[in-house]
Amino acid sequence: MAGRRARTGRGWDASPPRAGDTDTTAPQPRRGRRDRADPATDPEAGGQAPPRDEAEVAREICLRQLAVRPRTRAELAGALAKREISEEVSAQVLDRYDEVGIIDDAAFARAWVSSRHSGRGLARRALANELRQRGVDGEVASEALGEIDEETEAETARALVERKLRTARGEPDAVFRRLVGMLARKGYPPGVAIRAVKDALAAQSAEAAEFADRIDADALADAEGDIDRGERPLD
Repeated sequence: MAGRRARTGRGWDASPPRAGDTDTTAPQPRRGRRDRADPATDPEAGGQAPPRDEAEVAREICLRQLAVRPRTRAELAGALAKREISEEVSAQVLDRYDEVGIIDDAAFARAWVSSRHSGRGLARRALANELRQRGVDGEVASEALGEIDEETEAETARALVERKLRTARGEPDAVFRRLVGMLARKGYPPGVAIRAVKDALAAQSAEAAEFADRIDADALADAEGDIDRGERPLD
């Protein structure tokens, strides 16, 4: 039979095919095989991948940022600018995220104030500075900071001092300065800081109470306020 090896009584006929026969035993091209990718666009072949949509890249950047922690619009805009996303595309993506509530500066500010005040005991002044650094609008920040009133701030200051005072060592005047400095670094006004430390010392021991009695909290707060504003108190 043409194109096949005939079987004989001894086995297969291994004689070469006759002229005009087709050797079907030779490897044939596979039907339906995909063409290989163009080396010019195949990254595995050393080519360059087709350019991605800029808006898609911008969304991926934002989602990676938001996966770490909540972000303000200004923080996301800064991240997009660093990756050279155009202002037009950046605004489009961020506007859409605003619409669907993925970014919400007011909610961010409220959560930030609550967390940082209860967790680290930061006062309103320090919190306002942190919100400003993260690009939160002043009016939005003020509304969030309004949830911490003066009484709450004073109570938090006293709790911080009482906790630190348990392990404080040294003479009352040295302890006094360290604790006032600690509260100042957390953003507490001089008057609040000095009164919180004075009250805590008065309840600690007889020696500390005697020292606390000699402290004129109002006068000292005024002097500290002058220094804080860069003014030299009068002699």
